[in-house]
Amino acid sequence: MAKPSVKVVLDTNILISAVGFGGKPHTIFELTLNDQLTAVTSPILLAELADVVSKRFSVLAITFKDIDREIRKKFQIVEPQKSVHLAGDESDNRVLEAGEAGNSQFIITGDQHLLKIKKYKDMLLLDPAEFIQIFLGSYAN
Repeated sequence: MAKPSVKVVLDTNILISAVGFGGKPHTIFELTLNDQLTAVTSPILLAELADVVSKRFSVLAITFKDIDREIRKKFQIVEPQKSVHLAGDESDNRVLEAGEAGNSQFIITGDQHLLKIKKYKDMLLLDPAEFIQIFLGSYAN
C-alpha cells in the first residue's frame, strides 16, 4: 500500500491528548494509524513524549509501551540534519526540525508559541480543529 501523501508532525501535546483525552487529537491520531496520513517524528520528539508520559501522566504509562510501539511502526522517523532557532522554546524548535526533515505539510500542535508562527517554510502550523477542517475539506475527497 502506498503511503498517504499528506505528512504531518503531531506535537507531543497532541499525542498526549490523543491517547489520554480523545477529541480531535484522537481523530487525527487514528487517521495516522489507519494510513490516511503520514505522521513524522524524530528520536528527540519520541524521547520527549516518553519523558512527559512518565513524569506527568502516570496513568498513561501503563499503556505507553503499546502506544510507543504503534508510533514507531506507523510514523516516519526522521533524523533532522539542520538546527532551527526560530521559536523561543528550544523544544518547539525540535518540532520544526522534524517537520522540515520529513517534508511535512502540517505541524499540528496546541502550543500557542508554535501556533503564533503560523507558517514555517512550506508547513502550516495548525491546531487540531483547523487541521481537520482543512484535511476533510481538501484532502479526504
